[in-house]
Amino acid sequence: MNLTDSWVGDRPLVPPCGLFGKGQHIVLAEDDDDMRLTLAAALRGDGFEVFEARNGLELLDCVAPWLGGQEPPTPIDAIVTDIQMPCFSGMEILEGLAELRRRPPVILITAYGDPHLHATARGLGASAVFEKPFEIDDLRSVLFNLKDAPGYNGGF
Repeated sequence: MNLTDSWVGDRPLVPPCGLFGKGQHIVLAEDDDDMRLTLAAALRGDGFEVFEARNGLELLDCVAPWLGGQEPPTPIDAIVTDIQMPCFSGMEILEGLAELRRRPPVILITAYGDPHLHATARGLGASAVFEKPFEIDDLRSVLFNLKDAPGYNGGF
C-alpha cells in the first residue's frame, strides 16, 4: 500500500501533461544540492514557481510570518521538505505549523523513514511522507491532488 493514498484520497490521480502547477508557489527545502536541483527543475517544468531552501533555517525564514500570526509576503501553496537538514528539521518546522489554522500543506521526504515517523508526521498534519528514493510522478500526483483535498484553500 502506498502510504500517501489515505492522506490525499482513495486513488491518486495522475497529473495531466502540461503546466498543472502554473501560478502556484512551492517552497522546496532540501540540503542535498543534487536532489534539490532535480526536484526544483521537475516542479518548474510543471509550471510551479519554486523557492529553494538549502537548510532548515532558510525554510524557517519562509514560514516565519505564519508563526508570528501574519500572512507571508508571497503566497505559498505547498511546502516540500526533507526531514533531516542542518539548523532545523522538516519535522520541527511541521511541529511549529501544526497548531495553526491556516498553513500550507506540507509534504515530507526522508531517507530514514519508519512507521513511527509516518504516524507522527500524519498526526502533525503532513499531507504525505516520501521515502528516498521515490518516483517524481508520485510527488506530482500528491501535489496535483492537494487542491482537491479537504481543507485546502490554496495560496496561503
